[in-house]
Amino acid sequence: MSRNEPAAPRPQLVNWDVAASTAASLTPAGPTMAPADIARAVQNMRELADASVGHVHAISRLDAARDLRDSELLVVDRATWSRANSQSFRTLMEPALDQLAASRPEVLRSASLALGGTVTGAQLGAILAFLSSKVLGQYDPFVPSRNGQGGRLMLVAPNIISVERELNVDPSDFRLWVCLHEQTHRVQFAAAPWLKDHMTSHIGQLTSGLMDKADTVSERLGAAVRNIAAGRARARGERPAVDALPSQEVGVLSILQDPDDKARLSHLTAVMSLLEGHANVVMDGVDGSIVPSVKTIRRRFNARGKSRGPLEKVIRQLLGLDAKMRQYSDGSRFVRRVVSQTGMEGFNAVWESASHLPTEREIHAADEWIDRMSLRRHG
Repeated sequence: MSRNEPAAPRPQLVNWDVAASTAASLTPAGPTMAPADIARAVQNMRELADASVGHVHAISRLDAARDLRDSELLVVDRATWSRANSQSFRTLMEPALDQLAASRPEVLRSASLALGGTVTGAQLGAILAFLSSKVLGQYDPFVPSRNGQGGRLMLVAPNIISVERELNVDPSDFRLWVCLHEQTHRVQFAAAPWLKDHMTSHIGQLTSGLMDKADTVSERLGAAVRNIAAGRARARGERPAVDALPSQEVGVLSILQDPDDKARLSHLTAVMSLLEGHANVVMDGVDGSIVPSVKTIRRRFNARGKSRGPLEKVIRQLLGLDAKMRQYSDGSRFVRRVVSQTGMEGFNAVWESASHLPTEREIHAADEWIDRMSLRRHG
């Protein structure tokens, strides 16, 4: 190759364009609404998202929540959410791909990898399409907002409207309740400005470990997708067209196998449990003076998970979503225990540095974290 010829593009472990287009094409349509009603709902969500920051400040007692204006607020449809998350995955994984290209270029020269990247992109897109109809909102700290400061807070309008109709609750109350949860995540990263880089580093290390197993990634993701198909067949009372692996082996995170990967995943699990648990506790701190029908919303929303159909239960199991929800419940218990023993001010020590983050063991044994932090107990 001459000096002036451009280098050939390297094969992609994940074809991100395919992931985004597949997700958009498979994403189910949302509720039907007149354009004027959509515009009013979007404006209402924007107003409630802005109003919720002050409530998060009052409950969390984090100064970072005072008049916070660091992030971009996006009210999106399902397809846009899917594309945005494909972009997030790419942002997190590209540095590891660059490192792999520099250290092990022979891995990325494989012709089979290019085909595998297309298959893996389609599989990732299918997973995002399924999730796109379930997510109410998301704070993404990893892709910068257009103002270049914080991340992106996304409210998935079709899903919020679908759930508020399903639960038959006051729309404005439900929307504010959702916004409180997502704005809490935004406040967490503002209160701990080191947290984004900390998580990015650990996710990058996990991704690098995954890159070392590049030749098996498509196979493992393919196994997860095949098991989803098998689960669909069983839910319809049919014999699966493909053989399924034992359920404990098919979660997407089964890609991560070696001890170092598992240790990094344990740390990230603890951090995510903390973040979600704290957001849940802030939501639980909301009373009728903020959201008048909050007791009804909580009761009906919590009961909603028990009424999932067999197909959705299978898919959630295969993607590891039920395990994720259990982790979030563990995080809520951790936060409540620490707050009950040390007050909210004592708990807020967790945002001061990475060394203050709880381990996965401490998530299940909050008193060990309290003792490690040398926090004074009430009573």
